[in-house]
Amino acid sequence: MVEQPTPVVELNNVTKSYRIGRSEVRALRGVTLSIPARAFTMLVAPSGSGKSTLLNLIGCIDSPTSGVVTVAGETVARLSDRALSDFRAQKIGFIFQGFSLVPVLSAYENVEYPLRLMRVPAAARRRATEAMLEAVGLSEQRHRRPNELSGGQKQRVAIARALVKEPEIVLADEPTANLDSETGASIVALMRQMQTRSKTTFIFATHDPHLMSQADQLVAMRDGLLTNDGGATRHV
Repeated sequence: MVEQPTPVVELNNVTKSYRIGRSEVRALRGVTLSIPARAFTMLVAPSGSGKSTLLNLIGCIDSPTSGVVTVAGETVARLSDRALSDFRAQKIGFIFQGFSLVPVLSAYENVEYPLRLMRVPAAARRRATEAMLEAVGLSEQRHRRPNELSGGQKQRVAIARALVKEPEIVLADEPTANLDSETGASIVALMRQMQTRSKTTFIFATHDPHLMSQADQLVAMRDGLLTNDGGATRHV
């Protein structure tokens, strides 16, 4: 029997509703889901189906209306705002569709920035930042600003920034959407390499067939509900 990976994220009957004027929008309608550690999990759904809301809950950016969200062994609703902010900074990395790099900072400074927020000492920051830039193949571009980098290079900087603090979980919202197919494939290969190397759990929202083909777990959603059992297709 194959040993099941330990869950790093668990949702139990989670709902999320928003008020828009006098109307109530039910973004999630009772989601129960277990996401294994050290895996590639893909959230696949049409726009407006709740996948961004689900990512926000896992990323501790939002809180559920009802139900329980457990991330990296922590029931996040029990944390104070300060503790939640610290937890998110230490445990979770983010990769955004539009890269979200700071335009006035170099590639090196963008990657280093999360470590500065965590008050990591200068020598340790330098070692970690240089090692991560080398890992994503951008050591020679370290002094370039985002407007001097290609789309693929910007995404590599975003990946390095997400991983430099060694988070348990990396959340990525359409990470290959702004890239051509060849560059997107190389970015997928890089993320798989980094996932294997760092044992990080990657959770993606995506419509990219190539990215979906790499899934260890495929989670389909529609209208705030799971439309499959969220079962893993393979284990790592």
